[in-house]
Amino acid sequence: MASVVIIGGGPGGYEAAHAAVQLGAEVTVVDTDGIGGSAVLTDCVPSKTLIATAEVMTQVEEAGELGVRVDDGDDDPANSVHVDLSVINARVKRLAQAQSDGISRRLERDGIRVIQGRGRLDGPDAVLVDGTDERLQADVILISTGARPRILAGSEPDGERILTWEQVYELQELPERLIVVGSGVTGAEFASAYDALGSDVVLVSSRDRVLPGEDADAAEVLQDVFMRRGMTVLGKSRAESVKRVGDGVVVTLTDGRTVEGSHALLAVGSLPNTEDMGLVESGVSLADGGFVKTDKVSRTTARGVYAAGDCTGVLMLASVAAMQGRIAMSHALGDAVQPLDLQTVSSNVFTAPEIATVGVTQAALDAGGSTAMVVKVPLADNARAKMQGVRDGFVKLFCLPNTGIVVGGVVVAPRASELIHPISIAVAARLTVDQVAHAFTVYPSVSGSVAEAARRLHLRN
Repeated sequence: MASVVIIGGGPGGYEAAHAAVQLGAEVTVVDTDGIGGSAVLTDCVPSKTLIATAEVMTQVEEAGELGVRVDDGDDDPANSVHVDLSVINARVKRLAQAQSDGISRRLERDGIRVIQGRGRLDGPDAVLVDGTDERLQADVILISTGARPRILAGSEPDGERILTWEQVYELQELPERLIVVGSGVTGAEFASAYDALGSDVVLVSSRDRVLPGEDADAAEVLQDVFMRRGMTVLGKSRAESVKRVGDGVVVTLTDGRTVEGSHALLAVGSLPNTEDMGLVESGVSLADGGFVKTDKVSRTTARGVYAAGDCTGVLMLASVAAMQGRIAMSHALGDAVQPLDLQTVSSNVFTAPEIATVGVTQAALDAGGSTAMVVKVPLADNARAKMQGVRDGFVKLFCLPNTGIVVGGVVVAPRASELIHPISIAVAARLTVDQVAHAFTVYPSVSGSVAEAARRLHLRN
């Protein structure tokens, strides 16, 4: 029986553990921060739980158009509904811990041993657990240690006024004026959420628009929505420092301007947790920034050592981490394996509206790296969207010009994370636009715009 040792209990680690047991291996997981990792305990699950409440507040804010009134003499429902952040955050932490406990129970049911401690390599075939006498001999080792928030030099978080995204769930009161430093996915999500919850939000973006890594049309829609809702978006404004001053914070920009607020949230990227693990000494090569180098089946440069998740820097998504972990075990233990294909990965930005993408991007087309036909259908033309009071957003579809095979898509809409799935299936299965168009959709439905986009891309035979 092959022995597998997994360092890190996040999605890459626990999914790999289940896959390895299914393939007949004896599995040990060495975990430091809690089963589920940051995805479950401090990142994805907590942030999306917070955002779930923000979604309700967004619906309330826009309910007046649908004829909803709160009977307190105020015609605007948004002025009559308020959040209790202490209750929200208590729920956030409770649900995160429950999810972690559920994963732990499943590991136990599968007979997987879990050791609490920090693991490091002692050569390519053994793991030492710091603080114990454990030296675990292994036929296969998986590194899945995740990443942590990057901190601006001289702007160390204090957990009270200057915060990382891991620390916001300790707040008991809603920030009066929150300065979000960084307009990538994490920064945009928290800016959107706290704006909906009732904070005055300032979003500091070093680029000329929010979400510089996302579809430009989608980012433009979101930035317009942000500004229409009263958020201050400071484009081309790089933060130099964040300092606490009394009961507030001051963010100094590189051009000398200052921005004052009650709290600041740092969302300026992530650093891999790969230091002092004996990786290089054991033959594991690291890329710039300390990320573990892997191939498409999750192998590192050390024989028998694999890596998965955020520590590899390959699309920092829980779904990708889990897939990397499963692929690693399939390859290491002799099962059929399909290499990681990033063109089939769907991702989502949980703002209001959400932005979901899969496959070929507009940026690749504009740069000449891909050839595809593209059509964009605005949600303002969709009957169901009109009924729901939705006017911002669109469905964009990409297909190959000769065959009509769907190669990518973008959805900007409430619950875009759910609407992207049919496009993801089409991309993965190499369906044509005609096949997508000929599948029935419900009328009226927002998903009908996916079929409409496919019909507009029809190629006459």
